[in-house]
Amino acid sequence: MKLSATLANCAWLAASVPAWCRFRRATGQPDAAQHGILRRLLADNSSSAYGRAHGFGGIRNYEEFRERVPIVEYDALEPWIGRIMRGEKSVLTCEPVTRLVPTSGSTGGVKLIPFTAALQREFNAAVGPWMMDLLRAHPATALGPAYWSISPAIPVCEATASAVSIGFDDDSAYLGGVRRRLVESTFAAPSILRLVPDINAFRYLTLLCLLRQQELRLVSVWHPSFLTLLLDGIPGWWEELLEDVAGGGSRRSHSLPVEIQGALHAAPLPARARTLKRLGPTDPCALWPHLGMISCWGDAQAAPAMSSLQRRLPHVKIQCKGLMATEAFVSIPFEGFHPLAVASHFFEFADERGHVRRAHELRAGESYTVIVTTGGGLWRYRLGDMVEVDGFIAATPSLRFTGRGGSVVDLCGEKLAESFVVRAIAAACAAGDFATNFAMLAPEQDGAGLWNYTLFVEGTPHSDFGARLEDELCRNPHYGLCRRLGQLGAVRLCKLRGGAYEVFFRAGIEKGSRLGNIKPQCLSPHSTWRRHFSEVLDKSPDPP
Repeated sequence: MKLSATLANCAWLAASVPAWCRFRRATGQPDAAQHGILRRLLADNSSSAYGRAHGFGGIRNYEEFRERVPIVEYDALEPWIGRIMRGEKSVLTCEPVTRLVPTSGSTGGVKLIPFTAALQREFNAAVGPWMMDLLRAHPATALGPAYWSISPAIPVCEATASAVSIGFDDDSAYLGGVRRRLVESTFAAPSILRLVPDINAFRYLTLLCLLRQQELRLVSVWHPSFLTLLLDGIPGWWEELLEDVAGGGSRRSHSLPVEIQGALHAAPLPARARTLKRLGPTDPCALWPHLGMISCWGDAQAAPAMSSLQRRLPHVKIQCKGLMATEAFVSIPFEGFHPLAVASHFFEFADERGHVRRAHELRAGESYTVIVTTGGGLWRYRLGDMVEVDGFIAATPSLRFTGRGGSVVDLCGEKLAESFVVRAIAAACAAGDFATNFAMLAPEQDGAGLWNYTLFVEGTPHSDFGARLEDELCRNPHYGLCRRLGQLGAVRLCKLRGGAYEVFFRAGIEKGSRLGNIKPQCLSPHSTWRRHFSEVLDKSPDPP
């Protein structure tokens, strides 16, 4: 047991009790809980510019809210967010916007999501019951440090001028205040590692911090492949890692800023190094004998990667995360289900026929797309995430994430939208003065199991076309992050002779589609296209 981490975990647990109680009550009365959230949001923001434009002050019930406030996507809110960036107050909310948080966009590379104190409270209303439930079910998790996935900082275009700060200095800033300090007290690896620019150095130093922690109890990552790639690095760096664990430092940190070097400084651990050397680099369960819980994505495209991780760590419990996004917490792990974060934001759901339902109206086995209203100023915002009701906690639906709607492919968290891919291909073609009749991006997997995207394209693009396309795709910050982390390989080109559209339409007919319903696409989620296109592959060498 590590006393400092245990005390911090216990204090965090105590701070989470009120949120757990409120959430537990809300699951029994989701209609009343949601009505209260909507009423508060409207009252608090009636004098904002958006509130005045849509008559918040005169809205008396949900029916009037639905009539007056449109369902929107990011494009519709972007002009309002532009006003926030220029320094205007009380635009989407009366409360000040403290940050604009970058995430992936569908048409452009980046969306900027307003963050306010109210949104922070809404996040805490979800994180509190999640952590309380986890520690109640697995109390040994509280007896030592935890690794909370530290994503390398997502760069935002330097030309982005904003009167409001863009991005967080630290992922734990989402929690704020005392909770942030308590969480940081349990960290097995310092959050400042996110500023390490070289991805191999980032991985190495993260592993070094983790190997120092014999008492590691909990690992929380996003996509499970992030942890798999970390573990893959251990054998190749083994001798160097042992030397640095024993000596307390690392040669790899010498070129880094002084504040990062200071955060990585540790006492020499020769006994721990001797233990690790005896255990060897291949069994992570032996390296961290107290590791009892891994929390990660496990639905939709992440399911195979989670299964692979479970086979690698057979004695560790793996918890499938709920649906958590930059914009909102949709569901949380709780009592073996993933109930809607019913005490956080106001939710609506569009069914497959386009009818909009509220939380208490959802039915088991049916699928919906998520629409959310938050204290950050997202009003009836279509997230693009699709969910299926797989049960209930009291009267609140439990939701399983099934994928992204609107032609989005998301293998490792890259969230590539077709509209964005269309623009990326067009920009790469324009830059290389190349024209084509057919171009479609689709995922493929190499012999080692690594995913990448392949552009199936008619014609012979210039030799640097692939690099140009890669640069354009990396304008999506999450795609760029997946590339830097090694979760995705570089984009590849597969040249096709004429007749690609004929093959494309034939493949659709073979799947049961009517010819008139088959629409050309620039992004496909399917990884079987190389087989379909085998008869039109252009195997001629590239021009010099």
